[in-house]
Amino acid sequence: MLGAMRGLIGVVHLPAMPGDPAHRSGGFAGVLEHARRDAERLAEGGADAVIVENFGSAPFPKGTPEQPTPPHQIAAITLAVAACRAASGLPVGVNVLRNDVRAAIGIAAAAEASFVRVNVHVGAYVTDQGLIEGRAFETLRYRRELGAEAIAILADVRVKHASPLAPVPVAVEVEDCLRRGGADAVVVTGAGTGKPVSPALLEEVRSAAGEGRVLIGSGLDPDRAEALAPLADGAIVGTWLKEGGDVRAPIDPARVRMLRDATAGRWRSR
Repeated sequence: MLGAMRGLIGVVHLPAMPGDPAHRSGGFAGVLEHARRDAERLAEGGADAVIVENFGSAPFPKGTPEQPTPPHQIAAITLAVAACRAASGLPVGVNVLRNDVRAAIGIAAAAEASFVRVNVHVGAYVTDQGLIEGRAFETLRYRRELGAEAIAILADVRVKHASPLAPVPVAVEVEDCLRRGGADAVVVTGAGTGKPVSPALLEEVRSAAGEGRVLIGSGLDPDRAEALAPLADGAIVGTWLKEGGDVRAPIDPARVRMLRDATAGRWRSR
């Protein structure tokens, strides 16, 4: 759904679930209540879309057949995506960390979500989970198998918390994601969660993408909106939208409105 890949996409960071090292209380019901609350607040503040991440489940599995996402997490994320759709009325996407795009596609198809995000779609990256390789070959075929081609794939380039295994030029990675890998958009981030993207890197990605869609994946705030928004079609924002800019806090609708207003009319014209 290409319309969901434009404007301000607010992140619902799911808390730690039962079975996660950081889980303390609340159970799965608490996870869903957290998701509903933040989705409602994103809609209240004027976000254009929502993306759900199992952020509290660190340390993350790779999301490979050898190290899969636990079944109970896939089930809980599916329920959370459905809850966010109902609570917000907005297009919703999903990112299953660290790189389980197969699970994300399945969740999106079952919960009628609009898009998925994949951190490593092509190539190979060294991460805190070890070596992660892109699985575009499997991802696009699984999406077709489900008859879910309308689910858009947002693929990171120079993904945060990672380094490319080989020194591939950014332009080549963008080309591989969009053309050879069949992604619907690319996402460019800073070095870590909430860290600002380099303007020079964003410009390089924008140039390489041509008419392809480019999203800012971290660190956008009102102060950077004037310089960065014209280079992108939209942005995925989590940390800055929280109360006090604290990634552990609830979404603050007032901060959502501030960023929405700061970016209004600034996104790249199409």
